[in-house]
Amino acid sequence: MNKGIEIRDAHFPGRAPIDAYGNGGFRFADMSHRGSIFCLPSGIYGWEPKTPPLLGVGDIDRIIAEADQIEILLVGTGTDLRRLPEDLRAVLREYSISADPMSTGAAVRTYNVLLAEERAVAAVLIAVD
Repeated sequence: MNKGIEIRDAHFPGRAPIDAYGNGGFRFADMSHRGSIFCLPSGIYGWEPKTPPLLGVGDIDRIIAEADQIEILLVGTGTDLRRLPEDLRAVLREYSISADPMSTGAAVRTYNVLLAEERAVAAVLIAVD
């Protein structure tokens, strides 16, 4: 019996450096993804901010689920540096996660370095054009 096309959330099951960013997306692991992404210990996930153009408390369930494997959360805030909301910072502190907002380009570069050093890093990267 043919069930037709199954639409699933975008997910790469593993850790991989980000090879390129821009044009509204990212390249990693010989693949490309249009839109924003989470880079977590369990993999890379497609993501659409609930509170655009920034990460909010409603967006972090997946991060909290893996909090025991994350010490540093890099937040790529697009082309402009944006301060994280205090309620979000407070929740992350409860889980001993240090959040560091920066432009998406800086977050990609920092993520790749920390990943290569096998650090307990995760990233939330807002896509840029």
